[in-house]
Amino acid sequence: MAKLTHEDILAYLEEATILELNDLVKAIEEKFDVTAAAPVAVAAAADAAEAGPAANVTVTLTDVGATKVAVIKAVREITGLGLVDAKGLVDKVPSEIKKDIPAEEGAKIKEQLEAAGATVEVK
Repeated sequence: MAKLTHEDILAYLEEATILELNDLVKAIEEKFDVTAAAPVAVAAAADAAEAGPAANVTVTLTDVGATKVAVIKAVREITGLGLVDAKGLVDKVPSEIKKDIPAEEGAKIKEQLEAAGATVEVK
């Protein structure tokens, strides 16, 4: 078996879907008899405590515009959802695309969705 480099693993993780990543986590948990949920929650709480109070925002899709297909593609890229789920979000305007995220990330998502032709609100 060929040895995988860190770059190979990171490249796979970048390209994998959410379902594939979920299956990978389950397989790792079974293989090594570990649980990923508890350490992640503790690490997230520690990161939040270190960061202090930050302005978190919610990105809401308010109008799809004329280029619905482009907006669906952008929503898929942003959320990692499948085609049907992304289309469902786009069809149910107004829809929360991302909730409680840093303001910087919210601005990037807004820019990305507006480039696809959508109208977006960041609160």
